[in-house]
Amino acid sequence: MVALSYLIWLPLIAGGLAWFAENKKSGSGNWVSLISLFGLLIFALVLGVQSQQSGVPLQLSWSWFARFNIHFALMLDGLALLLIVLTLALALLAVAVSWREINDKQGFFHFNLLFSVAGIVGVFLAADMFLFFLFWEVMLLPMTALILIWGHEKRRYAAIKFFIFTQASSLLMLISIIALALIHQDMTGEMSFNPQALQLLNLPPSTQYWLMLGFFVAFAVKLPSVPLHTWLPDAHTQAPTAGSVLLAGILLKTGAYGLIRFVLPLFPAATVEFAPVAVTMGVVSIVYGAVMAYSQTDFKRLVAYSSISHMGFVLLALFSWHEVAIQGAILTIVAHGISSAALFSMGGMIQHRLHSRELGDMGGMWKTAPKMATLTLIFVMAGIGMPGLANFNGELLSLLGSYQVFPVLTIIATLGIVLSAVYGLHLFQRAFQGPASASVADLNGRELVYTSLLAVALIYFGLQPHLILDIPNDVIQQLLAISKGVQ
Repeated sequence: MVALSYLIWLPLIAGGLAWFAENKKSGSGNWVSLISLFGLLIFALVLGVQSQQSGVPLQLSWSWFARFNIHFALMLDGLALLLIVLTLALALLAVAVSWREINDKQGFFHFNLLFSVAGIVGVFLAADMFLFFLFWEVMLLPMTALILIWGHEKRRYAAIKFFIFTQASSLLMLISIIALALIHQDMTGEMSFNPQALQLLNLPPSTQYWLMLGFFVAFAVKLPSVPLHTWLPDAHTQAPTAGSVLLAGILLKTGAYGLIRFVLPLFPAATVEFAPVAVTMGVVSIVYGAVMAYSQTDFKRLVAYSSISHMGFVLLALFSWHEVAIQGAILTIVAHGISSAALFSMGGMIQHRLHSRELGDMGGMWKTAPKMATLTLIFVMAGIGMPGLANFNGELLSLLGSYQVFPVLTIIATLGIVLSAVYGLHLFQRAFQGPASASVADLNGRELVYTSLLAVALIYFGLQPHLILDIPNDVIQQLLAISKGVQ
């Protein structure tokens, strides 16, 4: 279906138009990006409805490099649809929070923002391993530019660190992809980068294990998981607010997506063998991220470490190979994408007003900004895992499912819930309660609209989690069928 490719080409075209329009008239780039992303979101939902009604994923495949049997192959199934909708929705948020924050090279900023969106959407749609790697690299370049050009005081260090970590780990994945294609050629006489064809390979256990590690490291860096996490706090802290929204809300989710889409189905036996190590990494990330979050004095850096903690639940759940745990992982991916993007938006608004991210420069802001305080409290409660909000369902199911397989490690992981309450309430108390040390303007109409929509989404999906789980159910069932063949 040719229309699938429009989800990739249209953001690139829109980015060029936004750059051109901004050069002609100041401020027009905001509107071009906003309208384009809203149209893309509607278009993605229409394609998603068609796919869900037919019960068959929408697919597109063109021969690209025929000599190597590489195809420009795209597929829109439930999981891809869910994450593409999340991507476009949070990209709209990124444009909204940047409306007045970005004053330098605005046209080029919007081009990089939409270029990044095109790469991320390509990652979620790619149904060819080489194409997947191409889009994996494509989304890296504009994100590095966003940090390097529009970031804060230590932006150069953060951008270089982000680039090196991602690029080095990506090379390991590329080696594994090429190795898989060559093994397929040795076994069948034809090179292939088709994941479905590569799943049929009968790989020796040792070969499967080492190839799996190549993919795992690349995805664990993006997730990120301790000890491959050190790029994240710097990147989040130094990125502009839009960059932080994309990083926390979407880019981290590409790591989880890679685990679900490729690592688990391609190397089931190796992942079962590696599961105790991966689950331990997830639990360490949960506890370590929470402890480090509490020790931070920088608003954005605290939220960055909390993301490491929350994504640890995803790693724990996925390598438990349990239906309930996998459902919890997918719920956590979506819920954390919304709540973390919301908190980074609040941090950006506070920094724009105070010209500081330090909690010590805040305090007592409830008196002058009650709307901001109320919505921030909702987002903090979501991060804590308050019942009735979306994050609670994801973490609860992750823990319930993982307990069936790794009871001791799961019990340790529950410390993350307790510690999240400690650092979350600490953040809110330092910023909004106590003696007034800072006076800030409350949310304006535009800010109130998009932050309120985020709060409504967290509450709605907290009360109706099945709306998220029903969409990627086909992918969940496929993983469970693979796991039964291994056990």
